[in-house]
Amino acid sequence: MGKKIINLSESISLMLVVFALSAMMSSCGSPKVEVEPFSDSVERDIEILSSDEFEGRAPATPGGIRARDYIRERFTEIGLKPGNGDSFLQAVPLVEVDGSDFSPLRIDGSGFSLSFDYLDDMIIGSYRLEDRIDIDGSEMVFVGYGVVAPEYGWNDYEGIDVEGKTVVILVNDPGFATGDDEIFTGRAMTYYGRWTYKFEEAARQGATAALIVHQTEPASYGWDVVRNSWSGTQYGVVTNGNIDKLPAEGWIQEPVAERIFSEAGLDFHEAAAAAASREFRAIALGTTASMSFNNSFKHSECHNVIGYIEGADYPEETVIYMAHWDHLGMVETESGVDIYNGAVDNATGVAALFAIAERFMAGEAPGRSVVFMAVTAEESGLLGSRFYSENPLFPIETTVAGINMDGLNVYGPTHDVISVGYGFSELEEYLKRHAADQSRVVNPNPYPERGYYYRSDHFNMARMGVPMLYTNGGKDFIGKDEEYTRKVEADWAARYHMPTDVIHDMWNFDGIHQDLWLFYNIGKEIANSDSFPNWVEGNEFRAVRDVTQNLRRR
Repeated sequence: MGKKIINLSESISLMLVVFALSAMMSSCGSPKVEVEPFSDSVERDIEILSSDEFEGRAPATPGGIRARDYIRERFTEIGLKPGNGDSFLQAVPLVEVDGSDFSPLRIDGSGFSLSFDYLDDMIIGSYRLEDRIDIDGSEMVFVGYGVVAPEYGWNDYEGIDVEGKTVVILVNDPGFATGDDEIFTGRAMTYYGRWTYKFEEAARQGATAALIVHQTEPASYGWDVVRNSWSGTQYGVVTNGNIDKLPAEGWIQEPVAERIFSEAGLDFHEAAAAAASREFRAIALGTTASMSFNNSFKHSECHNVIGYIEGADYPEETVIYMAHWDHLGMVETESGVDIYNGAVDNATGVAALFAIAERFMAGEAPGRSVVFMAVTAEESGLLGSRFYSENPLFPIETTVAGINMDGLNVYGPTHDVISVGYGFSELEEYLKRHAADQSRVVNPNPYPERGYYYRSDHFNMARMGVPMLYTNGGKDFIGKDEEYTRKVEADWAARYHMPTDVIHDMWNFDGIHQDLWLFYNIGKEIANSDSFPNWVEGNEFRAVRDVTQNLRRR
C-alpha cells in the first residue's frame, strides 16, 4: 500500500476555533507593525515536530517515542533540570485499545428494526479490558443531558433505573438550549456539558451503554472531528482493570436520533427541548439497542516530559508552562496512509516551551522555580495532564499558577487576545497588563457555550485549584481586512484534526513571536513575585484553591 505523503508545503494548518472568533473587530487596513522575534529556534522546532518522521506523534507509537525523545533532548540541550529525580520522564500507564469487527447498531422496537453503520452513522468503543463486547437487546432510555448536579438542583436520572440499559444523551448543558442564566450558567458551558462527564455519570448510574447525540452547534465541532478522534487506536489510563468504565460508549448522528425517536412515536426535537427544564424526567423509548465489536489491548508506558529551572529565592514554589506533545498519529486509507502531523495542534505549543525555557535560561535565575511540562495523550481525553495532576512531581499547594499553550497563532500578529475562561481568576489582570504593553486588548471568548476551558490540559490543574491561563490570538489581524479573517475561519474549519494540519506558506510566524513575548512576560512577573493568584469569588475552582492554600500556610 502506497504511502500518502503530506508535504510540509501543503495547505495551512488548523487554528483552534477561538483564534478566529473574537468579539471585536478594530478598523481594517491598520499599518503593518514589526514584531520583535522572540526566538530563532521556534520555527525549526515546529517544522521538526510536525514532520512525517514523527508519524503524527500518537502516544506509545514509534513516532510518538521519537517525539518524546526529541523533547527530552531539547530540554537537556537547553539546560533544564530533570523534573522527576534524575529523569525528565514521568511514566503514564496507558492501555492502547483497538476495536474491530464493529457490527451495525441495531435498534428494535414494536414492529420495526433499524440498522446504522459504524463511522457514517455512529461511532462506538470501550475502555473495558474485555476481548469482546456484546450488547444484545439493551433497553433504551433518553436521559436528557445526563447530568446529576445538586448545586444546580438538577438530576436527569431521578426516578429511573438505568442499570443494564443504553442511555441516549444530549451534548452540552441545559442552559445552552435556553440561554437562561438561571439554568446552570446559561449558554456558558460547565464541566457537566463535556462528553467525558456524561460517560462517567452514565457509568456511575450502572448503564451498559451511552450514546451521545452529535449536534454540531452545541458540540462546537462537526461529525468528522468525532469520527477521526474516536476511530483507530484509543488510549486510556488503567485503574482497577477499568471496570468502572462503560461496556460501550459512543456517539450517534443527529439524523439517527431523529429516526429512532420517530419510529418510537416521539419527536426528538420536542424531547430535547423538554430536557432543558428542571421538570424533565427520563423517557423510556420502548426500543432496544444491540451492538458488538472486538477489542484488543496493549499495555504501554507513555510519558510526560518535564524539566525545570530552580528558583533562586523560593525554589519550592513553581510556575508552570505546559503544552501537549501528542497528536492523532497515522491512519490507513484505501489510497495509502494519512499522517496527522499536528503542526498547530500542538507542535507550536511544544516549540513554545523550548523557546520560553531558553529565554529564562539566558537571564538571571527566577525567584520561583519554573516548570516546563510537555504532557501526553491530550487528544485521548487529557490523560497525561490528568495523571500529572493526580500524581504531581511538584506539590499542588505550592504550584502558584500556570500557562497552557495549545495551538499558537500562525496567521500573523493581532490587536487583540482571546482569554478562554475570561474573568475566572486573578491571572486576568496579569494578562491585561502585559497585553496592554503590546498595545493589545483582551477580549472574552465570545462562545463560552463551547466549553473550551474544559477541553485542554490546563483544566486538570484547574480542577486541583491551580489558576491556569489559556489564551489564543484574536481576530483583528494587524494590517489585514475582513476577507483575510474569513480565510482564517475557513482554514480552521477545514483543517482541525485533519491530515492537512501542516506548515504552509500562508503561515506568519510573527503571531507566534508576539504571543511568546506575552506568555514569557506574564510568567516572568509571577515567577519573580511573592503573590499567589487565586480564582475569583464564586468560581467553581475557588474552594479547592482555598483548601490548598490553607495547607501551604500551615
